Amino acid sequence: MRGLVLIGSAFVLAAAPALAADDIMAGFYGNTVISSGGVLESHTHYRADHTFDVTATAMGQSFNGKGTWAIDDKGQLCRTYETPPPGMPNPLCIPSESHKVGDSWTVTVNGGTRNMTLKAGIQ
Repeated sequence: MRGLVLIGSAFVLAAAPALAADDIMAGFYGNTVISSGGVLESHTHYRADHTFDVTATAMGQSFNGKGTWAIDDKGQLCRTYETPPPGMPNPLCIPSESHKVGDSWTVTVNGGTRNMTLKAGIQ
């Protein structure tokens, strides 16, 4: 169960929009990345000060986390949790790609596929 939460949380990280050439995450500020599929749904919020928070629910259980994010020299979105979920690497880095509010896409990590949506506002 916790593994599902961790995997889902990881998929949420795969989203990295580019509305400003110098800030690939600009489109995420003030908005929500929703990751769904299987028994897990997560909502992630990124901030310009390089912090994030995430809430995930699966099978009647929930996880709340927060930490910092950065784009590494490989162009990956890396999240470092204050208290990482069990079994998840910390930091967790995933290739990033540009998206804007209203976009939907899929992400595959470790053989699992998640449906991603960037929604306007904090949800």
